[in-house]
Amino acid sequence: MIATCLESPMSRITSVASAVLVAALVTACGRPEPAAPKAEAAKPAETAKAEPLKVAFVYVSPVGDAGWTAQHNAGRLALERALGDKIKTSFVEKVPEGADAERVIRDLAQQGNALIFTTSFGYMNPTIKAAEEFPKTRFEHATGYKTAANVNTYNARFYEGRYLAGMVAGGMSKTGQLGYVAAFPIPEVLQGINAFTLGARSVNPKAQVRVVWVNSWYDPGKERDAANTLMGQGADVVTHHTDSTAAVAAAEEKGKMAIAYHSDMRKYGPNAQLAAVTHHWGDYYTARARAVMDGTWSVAPVWGGIKEGFIKLEGLSEKLPKELVDAVRKREDEIRAGMFHPFTGPIVTNEGKEIVAGGTLTD
Repeated sequence: MIATCLESPMSRITSVASAVLVAALVTACGRPEPAAPKAEAAKPAETAKAEPLKVAFVYVSPVGDAGWTAQHNAGRLALERALGDKIKTSFVEKVPEGADAERVIRDLAQQGNALIFTTSFGYMNPTIKAAEEFPKTRFEHATGYKTAANVNTYNARFYEGRYLAGMVAGGMSKTGQLGYVAAFPIPEVLQGINAFTLGARSVNPKAQVRVVWVNSWYDPGKERDAANTLMGQGADVVTHHTDSTAAVAAAEEKGKMAIAYHSDMRKYGPNAQLAAVTHHWGDYYTARARAVMDGTWSVAPVWGGIKEGFIKLEGLSEKLPKELVDAVRKREDEIRAGMFHPFTGPIVTNEGKEIVAGGTLTD
């Protein structure tokens, strides 16, 4: 009973009714009754500050300063700048695709992240499995095709930029031989190879594209070896669908030309780089985080290209002839306006089989 006679926090309440109640309690504990205070306007209760939305990212390769993961991390930083203290972000890098990915994704959900971006194709099944365990967590998977009640997919029309890059490569090649360092034969990569070839042949119908598969997203040693092999086979322009800067750096060392991918890589190939197909995720990440916060998040697979600002062709070399640059920019404007699609028929395979007689392929 002694505890009931300690000064109550209620004695600080300044409304008349509360003051009388406190006085009565104190009198019951044997203390002299204080004079009733003058009436004051009641102060509004202080609004509790909302907890920041926790958002996590899973990366397949090191962040670095260029490449696939670097661009996703740039998107995360753009998200932080846009939403400030309303969010709290984190990331895990160098996560292998497979069982390790599922463990990492599950751990991030257990840590209370309300929105998780898994940024590599091989994270598709691990994301779906983790989502089953955490139905209240929202997941966004990049470049995949499987969805669930709490799993959305997002992808870019990388092939739009690849077509333009092919025009640059085909227009600049003296040998007509172009080299392509590729990671895995998944749809996203195949789209890029085919669009690059179509773009090159739009300016040089005899252009040939040779491909070396390295079966890895990030292995600078293998990527460099593949680029050197392609240049040894006659390619005077190389490009890549891998995460490091190795192919561009190899072209710089050999005095050849290169098309960078993911990021502008002029730093690694100031003489070699002709152009760069770059990716931009910040606006999308910001929009999806806002959707979670305001309760409008839903499963609606997204494709964004040049028009939406997901893909850009930048870092163009001063070596490019003005007429080639003008032709590329004209085609870019046509893609942006929906007047041209890279996969417009008639299209045949490298073995002569007709794939598209007319019209265009869908995403």
